[in-house]
Amino acid sequence: MTSSLEQFMNRPINVITGDGRSFIGLLKGFDQLVNIVLEDSHERVYSETQGVEKIPLGLYIIRGDNVALIGEIDEELDKRIDFEKVKAAPLAPIWISN
Repeated sequence: MTSSLEQFMNRPINVITGDGRSFIGLLKGFDQLVNIVLEDSHERVYSETQGVEKIPLGLYIIRGDNVALIGEIDEELDKRIDFEKVKAAPLAPIWISN
């Protein structure tokens, strides 16, 4: 898995964690355990009643054992989305953390 992450270095990615959270940021580093380092990051909090809340985090580390999905962000498309108008149910956890 870590060799696949090389292509995402210094590019914006979305990390979905096992508890259903969504983090966006520039991939600045990772290790063999898929611990992720994001720069200029924020968390997107989804709601069915109001727009997406963006919580700024700055430099952020996500433990590899909590990473469920990593995907590249299409910056052009992402900039065109009005997140204040996006309403969606939050993701449910896919596993229970200990």
